[in-house]
Amino acid sequence: MVSDLLHHLDTHRSMGPDGIHPSILRELAEVLTKPLSTIYQQSWLTRGVPIAWRLANVMPICKKGQKEDLGNQRPVSLTFVLGKVMEQIILSAIMWHIQDKQLIKHNQHGFMKGRSYLTNLISFYDKVTLSG
Repeated sequence: MVSDLLHHLDTHRSMGPDGIHPSILRELAEVLTKPLSTIYQQSWLTRGVPIAWRLANVMPICKKGQKEDLGNQRPVSLTFVLGKVMEQIILSAIMWHIQDKQLIKHNQHGFMKGRSYLTNLISFYDKVTLSG
């Protein structure tokens, strides 16, 4: 899983506070997979993450309008790419558990991959038209 996530890193994203660009991590995926798997496993077992991965560079990003107007700026945290990879692993484990134990009903559409307000509306429309 670590290898797949590293191979599919978006190389157009910004680097984190460590200064390592996602394209470098992508190129070194084969070499980094085993040590990162060990770090991620230890983090899972100890329920903690490396202190450095908790750091972020906060940058102002212009929402719309004039860049000079501070009201048009919003803060964005640039975090470690390797921390984001670990987040994906944890998300995958949580989603697998939820689906395996059927903790979320089939009619749940919000925050579910492949489902949205549109699939919810279509499902509702189908029920209304079939029951009438």
